[in-house]
Amino acid sequence: MIIRTASTADAGAIAAIYNQGIEDRIATFETRPRSPADILEWFDGRHIVVAAEERGRIIAFGVTHPYSVRECYAGIAEVSVYVDRDARGRGAGRATVDQVIRLARERGWWKLIGRLFAGNLASRALCRSCGFREVGVHYAHARLDGEWKDVVLVELDLRDA
Repeated sequence: MIIRTASTADAGAIAAIYNQGIEDRIATFETRPRSPADILEWFDGRHIVVAAEERGRIIAFGVTHPYSVRECYAGIAEVSVYVDRDARGRGAGRATVDQVIRLARERGWWKLIGRLFAGNLASRALCRSCGFREVGVHYAHARLDGEWKDVVLVELDLRDA
C-alpha cells in the first residue's frame, strides 16, 4: 500500500469512495452523491488530500477542511477519512490518518478535529488508535433519513510529540 498526496487525477476514485460512504449511511449526513467535479474543489491549496493506493487503485482517502473562517482558528482543521468497502479493516484508514497528521504538523497546524456518528464504532476506534480523544457529544445533531443522529467530537492536539 502506498500513501501519497492525492492529485486531481484521483478525483473520480475519491468521489466513488465518498459516494459509498453516503450510500452506507454510517459516516456522513450527506445524501447527494458527489461527482469528480465536486472533489476537484478540494484541490485548492488549503486542503490536505491524501490517497491510499494498492496495486494502482485508490482504496482510501483523507481530506481536511477548514474548521472556521476566523483567523484565530487557522491552525485547526477537520479531517475526514473514507475507505473503500472492499478494503476496510486492512489498515488503509490508519495509514491515511497517519499521513494527514504528518502533513498537518508540517504545515504548522496545532489541532485536528473530527465528527463521528456515535454508532460508528470502527471510526471511533480508528481515531482512538491514532491518538484522538473524544471530547463531547452533540446529541440529536441532525437527521439522516428521518432519524436523529448523535455525533461524537474528537480532537488531536498536534503540539504533543
